[in-house]
Amino acid sequence: MDASAKITAPATRPQTAAGGSRHLVFMALLGFASGLPLALSGFTLRQWLSEEHVALGLVGLTANLGLAYLLKFLWAPLLDQVVPLPGFGRRRAWLLTAQPLVAAAILWLALGNPAGNMLPVFAAGALVALFSATQDIAIDAWRIETFPAARLGVATAAYVWGYRAAMLVSGSGAILLAGVLGWRGSLLTMAALMAGCMLVTWFAPEPVMAPLHHEHGFAARLREGVVEPLREFVSRRGAWVMLAYVALFKLGEALAGVMLPSFYRAMGFDRAAVAVAVGPLSLPASLAGIALGGWLVARIRLGPALIATGLLQMAIMGLYVLIAFHPAEGLLYATSVAETFVESLADAAYLTYLSLLCAPAFTATQYALLSSIAPLPLRTLGGLSGFLAAALGWKLFYSVAMLSSLPGMVLMLIILRWYPPPAKRAG
Repeated sequence: MDASAKITAPATRPQTAAGGSRHLVFMALLGFASGLPLALSGFTLRQWLSEEHVALGLVGLTANLGLAYLLKFLWAPLLDQVVPLPGFGRRRAWLLTAQPLVAAAILWLALGNPAGNMLPVFAAGALVALFSATQDIAIDAWRIETFPAARLGVATAAYVWGYRAAMLVSGSGAILLAGVLGWRGSLLTMAALMAGCMLVTWFAPEPVMAPLHHEHGFAARLREGVVEPLREFVSRRGAWVMLAYVALFKLGEALAGVMLPSFYRAMGFDRAAVAVAVGPLSLPASLAGIALGGWLVARIRLGPALIATGLLQMAIMGLYVLIAFHPAEGLLYATSVAETFVESLADAAYLTYLSLLCAPAFTATQYALLSSIAPLPLRTLGGLSGFLAAALGWKLFYSVAMLSSLPGMVLMLIILRWYPPPAKRAG
């Protein structure tokens, strides 16, 4: 038996045709496992901190906890070269390593006391993001290696549905549950759900994979996997303008979104109203926005679609300024639905643009690098949003957040004039 056979699924495990309905069920369940931790180091955590009257500056700094999601490409090669639990297969072994660590980090978060000592809370939140990002690497690899190319679209849809359902549970669900069990009880429930995801991994089939490769040194793998794709991209005409646009596109969203829990709390909205706004009302708006965004790109071409959706995003952020003047519950619901719809609409055009920028020879790596740059404002400048809100007050803060979308739009106008989006992928 060769080395690769030793890391495949146990012989007793039943196997079905790749991409079959059984695999799609597991894909949706693994999507649930992937989405569950995200809000717990983001919106839900900030809602908890806001209710504990934590200073705005510290609440804003929670945006930096998600840096692991940006940097996960740095340790992704480890998941291709090392099997931490022999006998479970390369992907399942890493999932069975990461998932209990995510659950343990959520448990530590549940035991924290934001009103007393924020350091353990920040440390637990950072570990939730770190181990969750590691889980995401393994789940992405499982999806790509399990499903043939013709079934990847269906598999991705199953993943997104599971992911969105989990965000509903750990977002509005956790917030509502805190009203019944308290924040500790709510987060302990989330930790138990995360631990239960290990059962999904245990019974999931291991994909058929290529054997481990050790003949290439780390320097060679780094050059082939990162340096060459990056060199190819930056050698293009207008590359730095494109990268600046990718980074600035979500600047307004980053500043505005991080402070929403504290903003809602300051406006007098109770926990139940916030849970309804960010949960059941926003989910269908998100799905509708994605669908319409795809149609819009095909109908009016990508460049104009990016400008149109950018203008809509800026206009929608003006609704938060309106809430600051008139904090009505109906306006809260309308703003949340409209903002989610427009954000999803814009993402459809934006992600299409990122995809078209990737050269066929380096699609995976260049898309990973571009998608890491995209949330950079959220994970860096977003951390300063609390200090900015405290200094400016809510009305002026959201006015600044709205206008911060302008630099990205100016760059897109420059791109449309001098470096128009390609009609097909670069290369």
